[in-house]
Amino acid sequence: MATAKPRAVRGATENRESTRFNLPERAVDGDWLDERAALDEVPPPLRTTVTVEQPRTIIARNQSPDVPFDRSINPYRGCEHGCIYCFARPSHAFHDLSPGLDFETRLFAKPSAPDLLRAELAKPGYVCKPIAFGTNTDPYQPIESDWRITRACIEVLAEHDHPITITTKSDRVTRDIDLLAPMAARGLAAVMVSVTSLDPRVAMTVEPRAPTPERRLAAIRKLADAGIPVHLSISPVIPAITDHELEHLIERGAEAGAYAASFIPVRLPWEVAPLFEAWLDTHFPDRKAKVMATIASLRDGKRNDPNFFTRMKGSGPWADLLRTRFHIACRKHGLNGERQVLRTDLFRAPRGLQGELF
Repeated sequence: MATAKPRAVRGATENRESTRFNLPERAVDGDWLDERAALDEVPPPLRTTVTVEQPRTIIARNQSPDVPFDRSINPYRGCEHGCIYCFARPSHAFHDLSPGLDFETRLFAKPSAPDLLRAELAKPGYVCKPIAFGTNTDPYQPIESDWRITRACIEVLAEHDHPITITTKSDRVTRDIDLLAPMAARGLAAVMVSVTSLDPRVAMTVEPRAPTPERRLAAIRKLADAGIPVHLSISPVIPAITDHELEHLIERGAEAGAYAASFIPVRLPWEVAPLFEAWLDTHFPDRKAKVMATIASLRDGKRNDPNFFTRMKGSGPWADLLRTRFHIACRKHGLNGERQVLRTDLFRAPRGLQGELF
């Protein structure tokens, strides 16, 4: 079977459409069709476009029993990091866009997020709990350098002593240490940095536009040195591609200053599964059968397990072995599995215009 030629510094190898919403499948994008006659074998780079989104609210709520937060903010929709395994890819189908290359190149930004956040914090009856950033798409993906929406939201939270957790695979988070360090000193901030491989070639293939592993480890050190609690996330672990690095990742994370670690075996929900398999065909054809067979052993014979609790842990002998290795390595390097408990008692709601007059 012929495999797709990989796009330069992009993750997905195709622009497969979702079939859940009766959307037509697109094999290629408009730029490709326009320039096809001039192409050689390797497709040209795709340009990233950003569309302004005007949401009515900015805090998303969830009732999932297996995640440690009930609210989150996503300043961006889509993610230029291009991680092939990203479980957020299917969300682009709701916009009649592909979870494949569209997810990485056709992004949405929410510049009104800070104002919406301030308004929601000021609502009567608002109950303060930590707000999680980076639960869907990365708040520090490349466009944050220009749009700075994440930073503006942090400024609002810092102003009102509201707790925040951040998950990212970018060292751009260190640019906001000036905000996060004072918050952490008051028990209001914690950061989780994702490092999935120490091999630059593997990282470049799995997460093509994310910072290198060494830059992420350096970010852990900078954050820790600034007094900000840093949790190492080894998520996802991909069988036969990154699982052999588990112990070394924990060792390096501990050396960099992480206080805790966690991992999640790779998940392949909805449209992510065929994209992941196409990616294997292109980059790891010799290992595809082994990778998919191990994933099936983790997911009760399927490509994905959507059930609460088991979706994050996997099941079966391979999952048990991975957990055993993880716990042994964490004990060896002094990392615990506890998440930082942030304070909520310091929160001060924004004062309305009427209140500011008196």
